[in-house]
Amino acid sequence: MNGASALAARRRVRHPVRIAHLGLGAFHRAHQAWYTQLANDLGGDWGIAAFTGRTAAAAAALQAQDCVYTLLTRRPVEDTATLVESISSAHDGADLPAWRAVLSDPDVVVLTMTVTEAGYRLNHAGDLDEADPRVGADLELLRRSGDRAPETAIGRIVDGLRARRQAGAGPIAIVSCDNLPGNGEVTRRAVLAAATAVDRDLAGWIEASVSFVSTMVDRITPAASDGDRLTVRELTGVADSVPVVTEEFSEWVLSGEFPGGRPDWHLVGARFVADVTPFEQRKLWFLNAAHSLLAYCGLDAGFSTVSQAFADAGCRGLVEQLWDEARPLLDLPSGEMDEWLEQLRMRWSNPRIEHRLVQIGADGSQKLPLRILEVARRRRAAGLATGVAGAAAIAAWVRYLERGDGARYDPAATGLAAELRGMTAAQQATAAVAFLGPGDREDPGLIAAITKRLEGALT
Repeated sequence: MNGASALAARRRVRHPVRIAHLGLGAFHRAHQAWYTQLANDLGGDWGIAAFTGRTAAAAAALQAQDCVYTLLTRRPVEDTATLVESISSAHDGADLPAWRAVLSDPDVVVLTMTVTEAGYRLNHAGDLDEADPRVGADLELLRRSGDRAPETAIGRIVDGLRARRQAGAGPIAIVSCDNLPGNGEVTRRAVLAAATAVDRDLAGWIEASVSFVSTMVDRITPAASDGDRLTVRELTGVADSVPVVTEEFSEWVLSGEFPGGRPDWHLVGARFVADVTPFEQRKLWFLNAAHSLLAYCGLDAGFSTVSQAFADAGCRGLVEQLWDEARPLLDLPSGEMDEWLEQLRMRWSNPRIEHRLVQIGADGSQKLPLRILEVARRRRAAGLATGVAGAAAIAAWVRYLERGDGARYDPAATGLAAELRGMTAAQQATAAVAFLGPGDREDPGLIAAITKRLEGALT
């Protein structure tokens, strides 16, 4: 029996599909699928039909193992391996018949999504960018009711909801699990904009029948290596070609309605609140913003992982300063913040979690407006001085683009990267701010602070 067959043979049960997921990747398997596994272990019966967002590779690899995989939890001194079987089926995201069949099933009452910030195809106002060529192509495809899958996440969701409406399958909750503030509302606006452009009656049905749940998600999930696969085999005795590596810490905060029901996630650590906003802000302004800062400053200093960069006095000092700059803007109890930040320091000091800076630094042009510029705007509105550490993060990103990394890891900023070469520091700062947030180009303090960092040391 080969490794895939041996792992597949360990499946104990196949739960009926009641959840669809878009964006099959390591984070989904370490987070939403894991929470669902824990809830099923308490007597639940919720299976997931997971669809890839970009390529079919992840689905094919999981299918070879009957969608069973190992979650390798990296603790500071030991590893544990957990069998996860909450994914009942895995599909290529371009498999339109399968997508429509799952979304048309009245038993499927939840759609979760992890497509990254860039996957929403938003403009600077935070709305669906209908000028984006891929969005435009999808809207035209949807108008024709073609038999080819839309390319964008929002296009696929609208296609699936149209099939659901035609089947009379009833209400469904869409749960965004990406690092966007108000991600449920952002998803609602984008989906309704696309649906309205295609069929106003469909948009009306969506408004009446689909709920959009906002969430804050947190769990570090570095890419699995050959060494990780070897560890899984040593711990379990079975080969796994696609294990997921993660840390012990996990957090999930949700706000919204589930008209068709949901797993008992609240019994296994998920937190349901009236307003997820402060928790989103805490994640974006503290964890995600500091991640971006560590990525660009750390790569510039020659580091490759978060733990390496965080151990550097210069990088860590900037991170602590970044947290000090954001803290006056956050409406959460001081004691709770102290405890959370101390946990975060411990998490990032764990060298056994090799979270790659290159992975974190990808698509910075989509991430920095939410993580860094939003704090700068709020400090400005509150009459506070420009944040030095926030400016340092943008300056380090400029250097990252200037080195040529952006062409590979931040394709949306390829044009900007070419323009930056040959500019003065002040011109680079102005161009970067205008690109990331056109409305912020009139902030001379921010541009001056970025310029100063570009002219001197970054860490």
